[in-house]
Amino acid sequence: MISIIIPSYNSEKYIALTLDSVCAQTYRDFEVLVMNDCSQDHTAEIVSAYT
Repeated sequence: MISIIIPSYNSEKYIALTLDSVCAQTYRDFEVLVMNDCSQDHTAEIVSAYT
């Protein structure tokens, strides 16, 4: 298994595209860790939709 670590700060414009891209990979043995640094936008809500 591999870990994909995505640092994030106020990335609501791009985080869904990033997560969609990761989910579209053919290799399936991975975990995704989004490190949200107290974003003031809707990043956390968008990421939560992927869990």
